[in-house]
Amino acid sequence: MKKIAPFCAALLIIVAIMPACSCRRQSGYTWHSDVMTDYFNTLITLVGYTKTQGEFDLYFQQAQARFAQLHKLYDIYSNYEGINNIKTVNDMAGLEPVAVEKDLLDLIKLAKEWTLSGHGKTNVALGPVLKIWHEYRTEGLYDPENAQLPPREVLEEAAKLSDAANIIIDEQGSTIYLADKGMSLDVGAVAKGYATELVARELETAGFVSGAISAGGNVRTIGKPLDGVRDRWGIGIFNPDSPVFSDDRNLDTVYINDASVVTSGDYQRYYYVQGVRYHHLVDPVTLMPAGYYRALTVVTVDSGRADLLSTELFLLPYEKSRQLAESLEDVEVLWIMPDGEIRVTQGMTKLLRSYGASGQD
Repeated sequence: MKKIAPFCAALLIIVAIMPACSCRRQSGYTWHSDVMTDYFNTLITLVGYTKTQGEFDLYFQQAQARFAQLHKLYDIYSNYEGINNIKTVNDMAGLEPVAVEKDLLDLIKLAKEWTLSGHGKTNVALGPVLKIWHEYRTEGLYDPENAQLPPREVLEEAAKLSDAANIIIDEQGSTIYLADKGMSLDVGAVAKGYATELVARELETAGFVSGAISAGGNVRTIGKPLDGVRDRWGIGIFNPDSPVFSDDRNLDTVYINDASVVTSGDYQRYYYVQGVRYHHLVDPVTLMPAGYYRALTVVTVDSGRADLLSTELFLLPYEKSRQLAESLEDVEVLWIMPDGEIRVTQGMTKLLRSYGASGQD
């Protein structure tokens, strides 16, 4: 259950990105695609148009090597020889600062600044609470009949170690220090999108002019499709109520170029306790999974920003969620309410198939 939904969602997005006819070409460009499965606990796909298969393969190899590196840096579960990653930082909480690479320091700096910005729902220091939920969810998936909720008092005790102000970042020394023993970072709300954005920008710098990266519920497009037919990429928005193995699980399609589409939902990682579903997006105030939406999709340029915002907006009640979305530049949002009602920002209507948008304009 934990892995089927994300992989099905990823496959659906890939189908939406694919050209209607792979035999079409423009100015010598042809369609290519390849997948990687070992990073960020999801299926990552690179698709695009290049002049030769060999050219595409070089871009794919570059993307694969970079995702492998970033996966190790942002890993909270495993140690790797010669690498100080998030697990290293967590293990040294309350003991000493840890020297880290710039890609890790910049990610934690971004996440900390957002946590302390006054929005505050997406908390990079909520690791102790999320670890408890992860353990109970894992046990519940393996033994559904005996699935339980974490005790409230245990969650509240863990929450005492979630003050992001106690993440001490030394940019000059390139170190991160967690001031309280028992603190831990969890970057699940931003790491995958942040990594996708880094890879996309580096591929563009290397000369990749037409493509898309799909990393689970995170999609980042580069340029426009060079199939001689479409002017914009079409990205499928997953229907959380459709059967897992349905032929068409798209609720709608959003059309973009040089932008990101990221979705957060209650259907990706969850378990049941006495018939009630409990997902992985936990409110740092209530310490319980948020119940405002089935899913929420963010469209903006930067994939890391989109990833973070998809979680932040999911954790806010609708009026506050919409108010925050409309206060931000170049951010469009689609909310799927618990009863299936769909609400969107005004600018989102210009991007959705259901409102008349297409890949030809």
